[in-house]
Amino acid sequence: HLLDYLGTSQCQFYRNGKWYGSEEAKEHLTKKYRYLLKKSLIGTTEEFIALGATESSASGKPYQVRCGSGSALSSAEWLSSVLERYRARTNNAKK
Repeated sequence: HLLDYLGTSQCQFYRNGKWYGSEEAKEHLTKKYRYLLKKSLIGTTEEFIALGATESSASGKPYQVRCGSGSALSSAEWLSSVLERYRARTNNAKK
């Protein structure tokens, strides 16, 4: 859900000194997700956010997300917020 949401969000993704579009961000993070999964380094969405979607593994610089004219947020904060809303909506639908 997170990667699809990011890809269609129209938000910008800051990585290694440059802003990228949402679809490019999705492609980049999908590659990191698949790598971490293949290496059995992640088992939960929270682990993916912490280990793959927070900072560049090449430079160590943090990722950021900026939507519209809003302020940039750390990718960890933005993705965690999206995950929290998704889980709340899913849990409410089950009731």
